[in-house]
Amino acid sequence: MFFEGFTLTHVAVPGGTIRLRHGGSGPPLLLLHGNPQTHAMWHLVAPALAQRFTVICPDLRGYGFSLKPPATSDHAPYAKIEMAKDMTAVMDHFGFAEFFLAGHDRGARLSHRIALDNPDRVLKLAVLDVIPTIEHFERADMAFALGYYHWFWFAQPYPFPEWLINRAPRDWWRQHTSRDPSLPDLCHPDALKDYLGAVDQPEMVRGMCEDYRAAASIDLKHDRATRAAGIKVRCPMLALWGAKGKIATWYDALAIWRGYCYATVTGGAVQSGHYIAEEAPDETLAWFDRFFG
Repeated sequence: MFFEGFTLTHVAVPGGTIRLRHGGSGPPLLLLHGNPQTHAMWHLVAPALAQRFTVICPDLRGYGFSLKPPATSDHAPYAKIEMAKDMTAVMDHFGFAEFFLAGHDRGARLSHRIALDNPDRVLKLAVLDVIPTIEHFERADMAFALGYYHWFWFAQPYPFPEWLINRAPRDWWRQHTSRDPSLPDLCHPDALKDYLGAVDQPEMVRGMCEDYRAAASIDLKHDRATRAAGIKVRCPMLALWGAKGKIATWYDALAIWRGYCYATVTGGAVQSGHYIAEEAPDETLAWFDRFFG
C-alpha cells in the first residue's frame, strides 16, 4: 500500500498551510523532498522508518500542495531562511523541540539551512545527492552548466521559464526526470499521480522557479554571510549520493561537506541515479538505520 499507516493532512504555518503525511511513533524524523517532486518520493522508505520513528513528510513551500507565495523581485519568500521557518513551525505543531532531519535534492539544501539556523533542534542531518549550493555556484564550469542547465533556466526572470513549462507541464516533468532510460517505470503510480497533479498547477511551476531564483541570489548572500561568520552545522551528518549521478562524477562530496560541519561527516555512494530513495530504498534504509539508530 501507498504510505500505509500514514495520515494525510495540512498544517497551518505563517502565511499558509503545509501539506504533509505523518505516521509511526518514536523519535521525530523530518523528511524533505526534492525537485520536481512532492513528499510522495519517500513512500518506499517512510513506512519502514515509521516502525522506529515518528516520520513527518511535508511538501515544501512552492511545491506539491503547500503554500505558494507570489513571485517577488527579491525572491525573499523563497529564501531558504524563510522556507526553514515553515518546517520548524511544522515540528512545533507536532510538539517536537528536537528532531532528526533528512533531505533530498532541494530538500537537502533546505535541510542544510535548517540545521545552520537551528543547531539546538537538529540532532542529526542526512543530505542526499547534493553538496552545499554555494559550492556548486563557486565551482561552476562548463560541465556543471550543461549538466545542471535547469538551475540557470529556472532562475531566468519571471515569467519566462514558467510560460514555457506551462505549455506542456506533464511532458516537461517526464523529460526532466528521465535521467535513466533503463528505469521508465521508476515512480509508483500513486506517487506519479501526485507529482503530475502538482505540476499541473501554474502556481507550483512559479514556486519551483522562485526557489531556484532565490538560490542564485538571496540564498547566496545568506550563505556567504553564514560562512564569513564561521557558522557550520554542529550535529553529525550523513552525505549520500547516487553512484550513477553527477555528484559522484564532479565532487569529493564528503571532503566538501566536512568543511561545512563541526561534527563527524560520514556517508558514501548508493547504487542509484539521482532519485536515491525511489531507486535504491533498501540501501537508503540501511544507511539511515546505521546513522539515525
